[in-house]
Amino acid sequence: MSDSLLKPGNLAQIAKDLGIPDDSFHPYGPGRGKIDPRFAGTISPPSARYILVSGMTPTPAGEGKTTTSIGLAMGLSRLGKKSVVTLRQPSMGPVFGIKGGGAGGGRSTVEPSSVLNLHLTGDIHAVAAAHNLLAAAIDNSLHHGNTLDIDPLTVSWSRVVDLNDRALRRVVVGLGGPGFGIPRESRFEIAVASEIMAILALAVSWKDLGERIARVTFGRNRQGKPLTAADLRVDRAMTALLREALWPNLMQTSEGTPAIIHGSPFANIAHGNSSVLGDRVALATADCVVTEAGFGSDLGGEKFFDIKCRVLGRGPDVAVLVVTARGLRMHGGVGEVKQGRALPPELSRPNLPALTEGLSNMVRHIGILRQFSVPVVVAINSGEGDSGEEVRAIREAAISCGAKDAVVSTHFRDGGEGARDLALAVLAATEESGPGEKAFRPLYPLEMSLEEKVATVAMKVYGAGSVVWSDGARAELARIAQTEAAAFPVCIAKTWASLSHDPALKNSPSGFAFPIREIRVLSGAGFVLAIAGETQTMPGLPSDPAFARIGLTAEGEIAGIL
Repeated sequence: MSDSLLKPGNLAQIAKDLGIPDDSFHPYGPGRGKIDPRFAGTISPPSARYILVSGMTPTPAGEGKTTTSIGLAMGLSRLGKKSVVTLRQPSMGPVFGIKGGGAGGGRSTVEPSSVLNLHLTGDIHAVAAAHNLLAAAIDNSLHHGNTLDIDPLTVSWSRVVDLNDRALRRVVVGLGGPGFGIPRESRFEIAVASEIMAILALAVSWKDLGERIARVTFGRNRQGKPLTAADLRVDRAMTALLREALWPNLMQTSEGTPAIIHGSPFANIAHGNSSVLGDRVALATADCVVTEAGFGSDLGGEKFFDIKCRVLGRGPDVAVLVVTARGLRMHGGVGEVKQGRALPPELSRPNLPALTEGLSNMVRHIGILRQFSVPVVVAINSGEGDSGEEVRAIREAAISCGAKDAVVSTHFRDGGEGARDLALAVLAATEESGPGEKAFRPLYPLEMSLEEKVATVAMKVYGAGSVVWSDGARAELARIAQTEAAAFPVCIAKTWASLSHDPALKNSPSGFAFPIREIRVLSGAGFVLAIAGETQTMPGLPSDPAFARIGLTAEGEIAGIL
């Protein structure tokens, strides 16, 4: 395929080529549009190959999962496959904080990248508005006589904003006197960690969306009965705010491959996967669907299988594990790596002994993915400082521990052509079982107790030797055991910087005690959130925030988003 043909094109034509009916595609603005997903349920979908992209435990700069996902989809397109990449919408917290944009990089990007990184079609703002409407309804009910007999000490519903702001982690609302509300302690979280965002990513229809929001619990009355958004009569208005936010967004890659953008980031504090509806549209219209799960296989990868796939009703045909020599050197002990600071330059220089030591992290991640009965292909995301000896060591270690293949990919530099070998390896790995509705094997059955579910993830995925529960978490466990939430899957919030709960524990730690400090039931999303260690659901800004480099040119172009 000629490179001259591989460039962004007319988005309406891309929608048409994908098989989206004219009346189901709604242009929103330059380079983006909304897909009404209802058409997908009326057609016989092809036997699409479904490809999960996950990663090793990353450095603070990330190891290129999004870039690899985009490059792989473009590489598959170059092989003549009708391909779609499904990605999560970036949060503005990281864009203005540490990590920068979430549109890929180099020659493997989603375009227009500035549109993707800032606002897009306003889905996250709609989530924040719906979330905060419930918060306002709670305090309004307390102010106007408290007819539901809400116990203020049990109110667990926060407020949200899509920015990093550590000063809002704990707040007191209602100060100022009787006309300003009832004083009580509360908190803010980043909007993409909201239960409403989780619901948006898991709901399969407007009806399902409304039913899930109606079930959202925010606290209890003084008799101990859980109270819901429906009890406050605010659920229907919340659902109305999300009418178009439920529709996936269509964009395109730098080579014109369709990209469906929908769902939530932050797999360390949320489930961190693109939406079920977005993937359903892609699976109904494409030969190959590449989807990315947030952070490492211990976070977004595990939640993809144990939460998302249960709703989607199928698993992937293959999992791609993204690794870098740079990341493996870090796990081998090179440099002093701290969040919010530039990576030490020695991480970019060949160091075979350190890389060899750090290979244990990759091996652990391959083992995590193989527990879900899915073939694994390792994508070696090539960097300028990588040596041939290091690449051979990565490949040999990957194949010796069960990966089907390990392939160097230069998509950052070369676009889809640089991912051609990776695309061929991925297609080969799917040939064993063939494409189609592949069954998936979750890590645990839903009938297992909540305590056992958390222990299973902590021990089989993180490598913990035991789980330690705070008194409050233990009490909540006992309460949940008497409710339908006992049959929910678990979503564990922990650091992304380590397989464990402690960001200082690099490489492949094991045998540690894994601490759970808090349990929250997300009745609408349909899972239980277990918060480990010191993990915060509202991130903070670094000492040198990325926002200092972002601005608008005289021509109206956004500049400085890395």
